[in-house]
Amino acid sequence: MDWLAREKGKANMKSCAFCRAPLRRKTIEHIHRWGRHLYLFKNVRAEVCSQCGETFLRPTVLRLMDRYTSKGKVGKTRISIPVISLPAKISA
Repeated sequence: MDWLAREKGKANMKSCAFCRAPLRRKTIEHIHRWGRHLYLFKNVRAEVCSQCGETFLRPTVLRLMDRYTSKGKVGKTRISIPVISLPAKISA
């Protein structure tokens, strides 16, 4: 989508790439992985599918997230997330 954004000036999707339902602009929370670390971004503008809930972020938003996380910028608050590992027989 990055080449499309450069070509048309901005990325503008109107329907979900997976189920073709209409997208709606919303402000969401987004978990972003950088290496072994997870970051929770709040107040993220995204296109969200009205049917399946899939989210689509603009390339500029993703690049900004990468810039923050690659420089090790840490937010003011931290949360703890429990890690649960399922037995191999069940998860396969």
